Amino acid sequence: MAIKKTGDTRYPNVFTHKLADIPGGVAVKASEIGIGLIKEGTPIGKDSNGLYHVVKQALVQANASNSATDIKIYKGHDFKVGTVVCAAENGKAYAITAIDRTNAAYDQITVGTTLGVALTADVSVLYEAAEAAASGSALKYKPLALVGETQAVDTADDLYCSAWTIGQVKGGNALLGSVVTGYLTKINVI
Repeated sequence: MAIKKTGDTRYPNVFTHKLADIPGGVAVKASEIGIGLIKEGTPIGKDSNGLYHVVKQALVQANASNSATDIKIYKGHDFKVGTVVCAAENGKAYAITAIDRTNAAYDQITVGTTLGVALTADVSVLYEAAEAAASGSALKYKPLALVGETQAVDTADDLYCSAWTIGQVKGGNALLGSVVTGYLTKINVI
C-alpha cells in the first residue's frame, strides 16, 4: 500500500449550473496534457476511436500585429513545439517552432509563418489546429463538452472525468474562446 501526501490548491469554480452530462463520463488522453492538471471547464472533443482529447487553447497576453511571428500567451496552456496553432477556423495555421518560458508572466511562442491576423491582448485566443494550412484551418478536435471538475493528471494512464454538455459557466473563470463557444451552443457563458 502506498500513501501519497499532496497539498490542497483551490481553483475557481467555473460552473454555476450543470444540467446535462455524457452518462458515465469519458476517457481523456492524459499524455497530451502538459501542465499536470485538467481544470473544470476545459473543453474536450472526441476522435474517431471515441477517446476524448483536450481542445488546446491559449489566451493572448499582449497585442500582436498581423505580421507577427512571436506571440505572447498566458501560462497554463498545453502547447508545445510542433503544435499547429490558428487564431480562427478557416484561417492560417502554422506549427510552433519555439517556446520561450523564461518570463514569469507569459510564454512567448514563435510560429514559422505569421497567422495573418492582428491579435488583441486578453481577447484573442489561439487554438490547436488539425494541420498546417495557408487557409481553411480547422480545429484538431471539435469541442463536445466541458470537464466537470479540476483533477490532477497522471500521464501514464488515460483520465476518466465527467463531461458536461448543457450548463452555465462564469466566463471570467474559464477560457472559452469564440470558436469553442460556437460549438458548445448549450453552454451559457455569463
